[in-house]
Amino acid sequence: MKTKLFKYFIVSFALVFVTWSCDKSKNENPQPQVLVSSTLVKELTKEQLIAAIGSSLGSQASLFIRSGVKQYKVVYKTKNTDGTEIQASGAVIIPTGITTPLSLVSYQHGTIFDDKQAPSYFTADGEGTLASVIATIGYIVAAPDYIGYGASNTLPHTYEHREGLASASLDMLRAAKEVIAKEKISWNNNLLIAGYSEGGFATMALQKKIEEETGTEFNLKASSCGAGAYNKTLSFKTLVSMPSSGNSQHNASYIWVMLTYDRIYKLNRPMTAYFAAAYAAQIQKEQQNARISGSLTTILSDIIKKGINDGTDTALLNAVKDNDIFDWIPKTPTQLYHGTADTYVPYFNSQTALEAMKKRGASNVELIPITGGDHGSSIQNYLLGTLSFFGNVK
Repeated sequence: MKTKLFKYFIVSFALVFVTWSCDKSKNENPQPQVLVSSTLVKELTKEQLIAAIGSSLGSQASLFIRSGVKQYKVVYKTKNTDGTEIQASGAVIIPTGITTPLSLVSYQHGTIFDDKQAPSYFTADGEGTLASVIATIGYIVAAPDYIGYGASNTLPHTYEHREGLASASLDMLRAAKEVIAKEKISWNNNLLIAGYSEGGFATMALQKKIEEETGTEFNLKASSCGAGAYNKTLSFKTLVSMPSSGNSQHNASYIWVMLTYDRIYKLNRPMTAYFAAAYAAQIQKEQQNARISGSLTTILSDIIKKGINDGTDTALLNAVKDNDIFDWIPKTPTQLYHGTADTYVPYFNSQTALEAMKKRGASNVELIPITGGDHGSSIQNYLLGTLSFFGNVK
């Protein structure tokens, strides 16, 4: 999935011309200091960045990469889901040779199973390279690793947990602001946020947190959310009652969500409470790295299916509901992208979000359905749309 995402990204950027906003505003409110360190990892010229992407993609990349970049690893203070203070990390990327004031983009990455793909490592096939390509268009980019990767890789990742993802992303933005000031980067104070898949869910969670909890701390101008599982309750009910794709990596993600909620909400159940006896031992040993093919309905235990279907498993259902982020009123112009044939994160997640938001009176939310698109093939449309959306921000 990561290679496909990167290739779609390369092709998409070659097709679109993006401008950036130069609005200037000021925020005089004192904010918490969270930056622990910022380290310049690499400074790459345009040519070196193209080479770093790889020879197979170099000719395409050269069509749109406009500048070199400075890649910083940032370590900052945040809180884990139990309230303890920890140190997390992420990447801040600054384009070089651009003198106009730049907007800040917060890029929330999608699902990764390998720690080294986290943004702050800047590996060739990782999220830091992807964030660097965004920066060359003319943006300052902040990309959180999230809890569980990078500086916090000894902790479990807060997979698909609304508050865990949002808090780590918000504090990463605060750290990025400190880096911008420290490095004397020309920033126009605008913030744009984006992400796809887990990153789409994280982006919507971050948007909600910014709008409801940070006052005038950020000048959030646009949010682009792609194929996120915003309606967790309906997603769970669908997965336990209807055949799923059978894809082993899809199943690994579903298993990971269940394990995360069991841990964070202190349900502390044995694996046999969630999974059929034939798979419980393997999942206990391999956790989210278990690769099991077949419909999720055959992997789950009868107990869990019954408890979700008839509503009697209130502890798990309450944990799931706590991660619903589809039914609220966004203040910021928001675009939702989703493939109508997505068998990994079903389309109804974006459809029900639009309906709920409109019902509450939201007037600045738009759903862009990608007809016939699945989770992978819809990425290109998402990227093209997001770039155009951000390029028109004033």
